[in-house]
Amino acid sequence: MALISFKDLCFDAQDPVLLGTFWGAALGLHGEALDDGDMRLLGNEKAQSIWINRVAEAKTVKHRVHLDVNGRSVAEYEAMGARLLPDWGPFDWTVMADPEGGEFCLFERDRPPARRHSEIEPSWDDAYRLYELGVDAADAGLIGSWWAEAFGAPLRGSDRDFYSLEGIEGCPFDSIVFISVPEPKTIKNRIHWDVTLVGEATVDDLVDTGATILRAQDEEISWTVMADPEGNEFCVFATLG
Repeated sequence: MALISFKDLCFDAQDPVLLGTFWGAALGLHGEALDDGDMRLLGNEKAQSIWINRVAEAKTVKHRVHLDVNGRSVAEYEAMGARLLPDWGPFDWTVMADPEGGEFCLFERDRPPARRHSEIEPSWDDAYRLYELGVDAADAGLIGSWWAEAFGAPLRGSDRDFYSLEGIEGCPFDSIVFISVPEPKTIKNRIHWDVTLVGEATVDDLVDTGATILRAQDEEISWTVMADPEGNEFCVFATLG
């Protein structure tokens, strides 16, 4: 039984306007400037929401959580402000970096994916482009299984040591893909996802399965900051009424 459902994504940024403007164009979302200098990106669906939050720290290591994006071409994303990174192997995608150096993978398509619940032929000009999330892991199968249990969603394995979590409740993209890598997690992730508790589930239920509380809800924040068994940060919000 699911303990949580997907809520939205959050990015750390030294310059929220710079990064938010890029990712708004890169994902087919529109930006909303906030009074505190942060940004929020919004789409046609509620969960197509990304918070771009200011932090003092610059990016120093490879993103352990990254976005996979559908797009027309490398040149299109270079024109938005991305840059091409060195070839990392014979993949079906191109590795690029956003204006703050955050890695993402571009999947070049002849046409954008069809919109959910719509019979209108999509165009690249207004397409929602987020394809999936990629998550580096010490043990992709183990951490993928943990999130599969938490979300109550199926996990599909692969002979290339990555696991795909699909059918997540409320999720506005295809899947979260966990990939085993040799390097350990060393610092806070610059991209994380928020979740909402389902039904009678509690934060303690997540702790019982192996999560850790990093910061409890208090007078300043209305959510609980947690980490999964591999240390990946996520924020938990109370069940919606």
